[in-house]
Amino acid sequence: MTQAVKGAKVLVLGGFGFLGRHLVDGLLRSGAKVRVFDRSMPANSQYARDVEVVLGNFVTGDGLSDALRGIDVVYHLISTTVPSTSNDDPIADVQSNLVGTLHVLRRMQAENVKRIVYVSSGGTVYGNPMTLPVPEAHPLNPLCSYGVVKVAIEHYLSMYCQLYDLNATVLRVANPYGMHQHHIGVQGVIPTFIGKMMRGELIEIWGDGSVVRDYIYVDDVVSALLAAYEDRSSGTFNIGSGSGHCLIDVLEVVRRITGLDGTVRHLPHRNFDVEQIYLDIRHAREVLNWQPKYSLESGCAHYWRLIKAKGDL
Repeated sequence: MTQAVKGAKVLVLGGFGFLGRHLVDGLLRSGAKVRVFDRSMPANSQYARDVEVVLGNFVTGDGLSDALRGIDVVYHLISTTVPSTSNDDPIADVQSNLVGTLHVLRRMQAENVKRIVYVSSGGTVYGNPMTLPVPEAHPLNPLCSYGVVKVAIEHYLSMYCQLYDLNATVLRVANPYGMHQHHIGVQGVIPTFIGKMMRGELIEIWGDGSVVRDYIYVDDVVSALLAAYEDRSSGTFNIGSGSGHCLIDVLEVVRRITGLDGTVRHLPHRNFDVEQIYLDIRHAREVLNWQPKYSLESGCAHYWRLIKAKGDL
Protein backbone atom coordinates (compact mmCIF):
# COMPACT_ATOMS: atom_id res chain seq x y z
CA MET A 1 0.00 0.00 0.00
CA THR A 2 1.35 3.43 -0.92
CA GLN A 3 3.02 5.51 1.80
CA ALA A 4 2.92 8.78 -0.16
CA VAL A 5 -0.35 9.75 1.51
CA LYS A 6 1.17 9.53 5.01
CA GLY A 7 0.69 12.81 6.86
CA ALA A 8 -1.50 14.34 4.12
CA LYS A 9 -4.67 16.18 5.08
CA VAL A 10 -7.38 14.38 3.11
CA LEU A 11 -11.05 15.23 2.69
CA VAL A 12 -13.38 12.36 1.74
CA LEU A 13 -16.68 13.58 0.30
CA GLY A 14 -19.15 10.83 1.12
CA GLY A 15 -16.89 9.20 3.68
CA PHE A 16 -19.77 7.33 5.35
CA GLY A 17 -20.93 5.67 2.13
CA PHE A 18 -19.95 2.29 0.74
CA LEU A 19 -16.66 3.24 -0.94
CA GLY A 20 -16.07 6.02 1.56
CA ARG A 21 -15.98 3.75 4.59
CA HIS A 22 -13.44 1.47 2.94
CA LEU A 23 -11.33 4.39 1.69
CA VAL A 24 -11.27 6.04 5.12
CA ASP A 25 -10.02 2.76 6.60
CA GLY A 26 -7.28 2.63 3.96
CA LEU A 27 -6.27 6.25 4.48
CA LEU A 28 -6.07 5.84 8.25
CA ARG A 29 -3.90 2.73 7.84
CA SER A 30 -1.63 4.75 5.54
CA GLY A 31 -1.17 7.49 8.12
CA ALA A 32 -3.27 10.23 6.51
CA LYS A 33 -5.13 12.87 8.51
CA VAL A 34 -8.72 12.32 7.43
CA ARG A 35 -11.72 14.61 7.39
CA VAL A 36 -15.12 13.32 6.26
CA PHE A 37 -17.87 15.42 4.70
CA ASP A 38 -21.30 13.82 4.68
CA ARG A 39 -24.93 14.70 5.32
CA SER A 40 -25.30 12.82 8.60
CA MET A 41 -23.33 10.81 11.11
CA PRO A 42 -24.12 7.08 11.15
CA ALA A 43 -25.18 5.83 14.57
CA ASN A 44 -22.52 3.12 14.54
CA SER A 45 -19.66 5.11 13.00
CA GLN A 46 -16.33 3.62 13.98
CA TYR A 47 -14.52 6.80 12.92
CA ALA A 48 -15.71 9.14 15.66
CA ARG A 49 -12.33 9.25 17.42
CA ASP A 50 -10.14 8.81 14.36
CA VAL A 51 -11.40 11.38 11.85
CA GLU A 52 -12.74 14.89 11.82
CA VAL A 53 -16.34 15.07 10.60
CA VAL A 54 -18.04 18.01 8.91
CA LEU A 55 -21.75 17.60 8.28
CA GLY A 56 -23.33 19.57 5.46
CA ASN A 57 -25.31 19.56 2.26
CA PHE A 58 -23.44 18.59 -0.91
CA VAL A 59 -26.32 19.72 -3.15
CA THR A 60 -26.47 23.28 -1.77
CA GLY A 61 -22.80 23.54 -0.82
CA ASP A 62 -23.51 24.21 2.86
CA GLY A 63 -20.53 23.20 4.99
CA LEU A 64 -18.12 22.70 2.10
CA SER A 65 -15.94 25.70 2.93
CA ASP A 66 -15.36 24.42 6.46
CA ALA A 67 -14.70 20.93 5.14
CA LEU A 68 -12.12 22.13 2.61
CA ARG A 69 -10.13 24.46 4.85
CA GLY A 70 -6.51 23.34 5.14
CA ILE A 71 -6.97 20.26 2.93
CA ASP A 72 -4.28 18.84 0.62
CA VAL A 73 -6.42 16.52 -1.50
CA VAL A 74 -10.13 15.86 -1.99
CA TYR A 75 -11.58 12.44 -2.74
CA HIS A 76 -15.00 12.96 -4.35
CA LEU A 77 -17.10 9.81 -3.88
CA ILE A 78 -20.57 11.33 -3.60
CA SER A 79 -23.37 10.33 -5.94
CA THR A 80 -27.01 10.94 -5.03
CA THR A 81 -28.36 8.65 -7.77
CA VAL A 82 -27.78 5.16 -9.18
CA PRO A 83 -27.74 4.18 -12.88
CA SER A 84 -30.94 2.11 -12.84
CA THR A 85 -33.16 4.95 -11.59
CA SER A 86 -31.36 8.08 -12.81
CA ASN A 87 -33.50 8.39 -15.97
CA ASP A 88 -36.61 8.67 -13.81
CA ASP A 89 -35.65 12.23 -12.88
CA PRO A 90 -32.65 13.50 -14.86
CA ILE A 91 -33.31 17.07 -13.69
CA ALA A 92 -32.77 15.99 -10.08
CA ASP A 93 -29.66 14.10 -11.19
CA VAL A 94 -28.19 17.25 -12.71
CA GLN A 95 -29.28 19.50 -9.85
CA SER A 96 -27.79 17.26 -7.19
CA ASN A 97 -24.69 15.63 -8.68
CA LEU A 98 -23.51 18.10 -11.31
CA VAL A 99 -24.43 21.29 -9.47
CA GLY A 100 -23.16 19.80 -6.21
CA THR A 101 -19.79 19.11 -7.81
CA LEU A 102 -19.62 22.66 -9.15
CA HIS A 103 -20.13 23.89 -5.58
CA VAL A 104 -17.15 21.74 -4.59
CA LEU A 105 -14.95 23.13 -7.37
CA ARG A 106 -15.82 26.74 -6.57
CA ARG A 107 -15.18 26.22 -2.86
CA MET A 108 -11.88 24.51 -3.69
CA GLN A 109 -10.84 27.64 -5.60
CA ALA A 110 -11.77 29.85 -2.66
CA GLU A 111 -9.84 27.68 -0.21
CA ASN A 112 -6.88 27.22 -2.61
CA VAL A 113 -7.21 23.43 -2.70
CA LYS A 114 -5.59 22.25 -5.92
CA ARG A 115 -5.94 18.46 -5.88
CA ILE A 116 -8.97 16.20 -6.41
CA VAL A 117 -9.52 12.50 -7.11
CA TYR A 118 -12.94 11.84 -8.63
CA VAL A 119 -14.74 8.49 -8.83
CA SER A 120 -16.47 8.32 -12.20
CA SER A 121 -18.23 5.32 -13.75
CA GLY A 122 -16.49 2.73 -15.90
CA GLY A 123 -19.79 0.97 -16.45
CA THR A 124 -21.91 3.84 -17.79
CA VAL A 125 -19.82 6.57 -19.45
CA TYR A 126 -18.92 4.54 -22.55
CA GLY A 127 -22.38 3.24 -23.48
CA ASN A 128 -22.39 0.15 -25.67
CA PRO A 129 -18.70 -0.20 -26.53
CA MET A 130 -17.33 -0.64 -30.02
CA THR A 131 -14.40 -2.69 -28.74
CA LEU A 132 -13.66 -4.88 -25.71
CA PRO A 133 -11.99 -4.41 -23.34
CA VAL A 134 -12.80 -0.70 -23.38
CA PRO A 135 -9.85 1.73 -23.29
CA GLU A 136 -10.04 5.22 -21.78
CA ALA A 137 -9.86 6.77 -25.28
CA HIS A 138 -13.15 5.11 -26.33
CA PRO A 139 -15.92 7.61 -27.23
CA LEU A 140 -18.26 8.50 -24.37
CA ASN A 141 -21.86 7.65 -25.26
CA PRO A 142 -23.77 7.03 -22.01
CA LEU A 143 -27.30 5.62 -22.12
CA CYS A 144 -28.47 6.82 -18.70
CA SER A 145 -28.53 10.16 -16.92
CA TYR A 146 -26.10 8.84 -14.31
CA GLY A 147 -23.47 8.34 -17.01
CA VAL A 148 -24.27 11.64 -18.76
CA VAL A 149 -23.72 13.53 -15.50
CA LYS A 150 -20.50 11.64 -14.79
CA VAL A 151 -19.21 12.67 -18.23
CA ALA A 152 -20.24 16.29 -17.62
CA ILE A 153 -18.38 16.32 -14.31
CA GLU A 154 -15.29 14.90 -16.02
CA HIS A 155 -15.47 17.75 -18.56
CA TYR A 156 -15.78 20.38 -15.83
CA LEU A 157 -12.78 18.88 -14.06
CA SER A 158 -10.83 19.12 -17.31
CA MET A 159 -11.91 22.74 -17.72
CA TYR A 160 -10.79 23.62 -14.19
CA CYS A 161 -7.45 21.90 -14.82
CA GLN A 162 -6.86 24.00 -17.94
CA LEU A 163 -8.10 27.32 -16.59
CA TYR A 164 -7.56 27.29 -12.83
CA ASP A 165 -4.47 25.17 -12.17
CA LEU A 166 -6.41 22.26 -10.69
CA ASN A 167 -4.92 18.77 -10.60
CA ALA A 168 -7.67 16.16 -11.12
CA THR A 169 -7.37 12.40 -11.35
CA VAL A 170 -10.46 10.60 -12.65
CA LEU A 171 -10.99 6.93 -11.86
CA ARG A 172 -13.63 5.24 -14.01
CA VAL A 173 -14.51 2.46 -11.60
CA ALA A 174 -16.30 -0.67 -12.79
CA ASN A 175 -18.89 -2.45 -10.58
CA PRO A 176 -17.51 -2.60 -7.04
CA TYR A 177 -18.79 -4.99 -4.40
CA GLY A 178 -18.05 -5.73 -0.76
CA MET A 179 -19.17 -5.08 2.80
CA HIS A 180 -21.36 -2.07 3.66
CA GLN A 181 -22.86 -1.68 0.18
CA HIS A 182 -26.00 0.43 0.01
CA HIS A 183 -28.92 0.27 -2.47
CA ILE A 184 -29.23 -3.51 -2.13
CA GLY A 185 -31.68 -4.64 -4.81
CA VAL A 186 -31.14 -1.45 -6.83
CA GLN A 187 -27.37 -1.44 -7.26
CA GLY A 188 -24.78 -4.04 -6.39
CA VAL A 189 -25.53 -7.33 -8.09
CA ILE A 190 -23.35 -9.55 -5.90
CA PRO A 191 -24.55 -8.22 -2.52
CA THR A 192 -28.12 -8.39 -3.84
CA PHE A 193 -27.75 -12.02 -4.91
CA ILE A 194 -26.19 -13.04 -1.60
CA GLY A 195 -28.65 -11.06 0.51
CA LYS A 196 -31.69 -12.49 -1.25
CA MET A 197 -30.32 -16.03 -1.05
CA MET A 198 -29.70 -15.62 2.68
CA ARG A 199 -33.27 -14.39 3.21
CA GLY A 200 -34.87 -16.91 0.86
CA GLU A 201 -36.21 -14.16 -1.40
CA LEU A 202 -36.86 -14.24 -5.14
CA ILE A 203 -33.94 -13.08 -7.29
CA GLU A 204 -35.04 -10.78 -10.12
CA ILE A 205 -32.88 -10.40 -13.22
CA TRP A 206 -33.65 -7.87 -15.94
CA GLY A 207 -33.48 -9.60 -19.33
CA ASP A 208 -32.05 -13.07 -19.92
CA GLY A 209 -28.99 -12.60 -17.72
CA SER A 210 -26.56 -12.32 -20.62
CA VAL A 211 -25.43 -8.74 -19.92
CA VAL A 212 -21.71 -8.66 -19.19
CA ARG A 213 -20.11 -6.46 -16.55
CA ASP A 214 -16.73 -5.94 -14.94
CA TYR A 215 -16.88 -6.66 -11.18
CA ILE A 216 -14.15 -5.44 -8.84
CA TYR A 217 -13.74 -6.19 -5.16
CA VAL A 218 -13.79 -3.07 -2.99
CA ASP A 219 -10.28 -3.56 -1.59
CA ASP A 220 -8.92 -3.30 -5.14
CA VAL A 221 -10.81 -0.03 -5.61
CA VAL A 222 -9.29 1.36 -2.43
CA SER A 223 -5.77 0.40 -3.52
CA ALA A 224 -6.41 2.27 -6.80
CA LEU A 225 -7.71 5.32 -4.94
CA LEU A 226 -4.59 5.38 -2.78
CA ALA A 227 -2.35 4.91 -5.82
CA ALA A 228 -4.14 7.84 -7.49
CA TYR A 229 -2.86 10.15 -4.76
CA GLU A 230 0.56 10.03 -6.38
CA ASP A 231 -0.73 10.88 -9.86
CA ARG A 232 0.03 14.47 -10.86
CA SER A 233 -0.87 14.15 -14.54
CA SER A 234 -4.58 14.99 -14.28
CA GLY A 235 -5.06 11.58 -15.82
CA THR A 236 -8.10 9.38 -16.41
CA PHE A 237 -7.89 5.68 -15.53
CA ASN A 238 -10.13 2.66 -15.88
CA ILE A 239 -10.31 0.71 -12.62
CA GLY A 240 -11.76 -2.77 -12.97
CA SER A 241 -10.83 -6.43 -12.99
CA GLY A 242 -10.06 -6.36 -16.71
CA SER A 243 -12.48 -9.21 -17.43
CA GLY A 244 -16.21 -9.53 -17.98
CA HIS A 245 -18.84 -11.87 -16.53
CA CYS A 246 -22.49 -12.29 -17.46
CA LEU A 247 -25.13 -12.22 -14.73
CA ILE A 248 -25.92 -15.91 -14.99
CA ASP A 249 -22.25 -16.79 -14.50
CA VAL A 250 -22.02 -14.43 -11.51
CA LEU A 251 -25.06 -16.10 -9.98
CA GLU A 252 -23.45 -19.52 -10.41
CA VAL A 253 -20.22 -18.33 -8.78
CA VAL A 254 -22.18 -16.97 -5.82
CA ARG A 255 -24.16 -20.22 -5.51
CA ARG A 256 -21.02 -22.32 -5.60
CA ILE A 257 -19.15 -20.25 -3.00
CA THR A 258 -22.03 -19.77 -0.56
CA GLY A 259 -23.71 -23.14 -0.97
CA LEU A 260 -27.00 -21.25 -1.17
CA ASP A 261 -29.60 -21.37 -3.90
CA GLY A 262 -32.24 -18.96 -5.10
CA THR A 263 -35.21 -18.91 -7.40
CA VAL A 264 -34.78 -16.52 -10.33
CA ARG A 265 -37.49 -14.53 -12.06
CA HIS A 266 -36.59 -12.84 -15.34
CA LEU A 267 -38.01 -9.37 -15.95
CA PRO A 268 -38.19 -7.51 -19.29
CA HIS A 269 -34.94 -6.21 -20.76
CA ARG A 270 -34.23 -2.52 -20.05
CA ASN A 271 -33.15 -0.43 -23.03
CA PHE A 272 -30.68 1.65 -21.02
CA ASP A 273 -28.69 -1.42 -19.94
CA VAL A 274 -25.33 -1.67 -21.70
CA GLU A 275 -25.11 -5.15 -23.25
CA GLN A 276 -21.45 -5.92 -22.62
CA ILE A 277 -18.65 -3.98 -21.00
CA TYR A 278 -15.39 -4.66 -19.27
CA LEU A 279 -12.45 -2.36 -18.92
CA ASP A 280 -8.96 -2.16 -20.35
CA ILE A 281 -6.86 -1.45 -17.23
CA ARG A 282 -3.40 -1.31 -18.81
CA HIS A 283 -3.10 2.46 -18.35
CA ALA A 284 -3.63 2.18 -14.58
CA ARG A 285 -1.14 -0.68 -14.42
CA GLU A 286 1.51 1.32 -16.26
CA VAL A 287 1.04 4.80 -14.76
CA LEU A 288 -0.35 4.16 -11.29
CA ASN A 289 1.57 0.90 -10.81
CA TRP A 290 -1.76 -0.59 -9.72
CA GLN A 291 -2.94 -4.14 -10.17
CA PRO A 292 -6.19 -5.76 -8.94
CA LYS A 293 -5.59 -8.54 -6.44
CA TYR A 294 -8.92 -10.35 -6.55
CA SER A 295 -10.60 -12.38 -9.28
CA LEU A 296 -14.39 -12.72 -9.23
CA GLU A 297 -14.03 -16.09 -7.50
CA SER A 298 -11.53 -15.00 -4.87
CA GLY A 299 -13.30 -11.68 -4.24
CA CYS A 300 -16.68 -13.36 -3.72
CA ALA A 301 -15.08 -15.98 -1.48
CA HIS A 302 -13.41 -13.33 0.68
CA TYR A 303 -16.64 -11.31 0.83
CA TRP A 304 -18.58 -14.42 1.91
CA ARG A 305 -16.07 -15.15 4.67
CA LEU A 306 -16.55 -11.63 6.03
CA ILE A 307 -20.34 -11.92 5.88
CA LYS A 308 -20.27 -15.17 7.85
CA ALA A 309 -17.86 -13.70 10.40
CA LYS A 310 -19.81 -10.46 10.91
CA GLY A 311 -23.35 -11.70 10.38
CA ASP A 312 -24.52 -9.21 7.77
CA LEU A 313 -23.72 -7.65 4.40
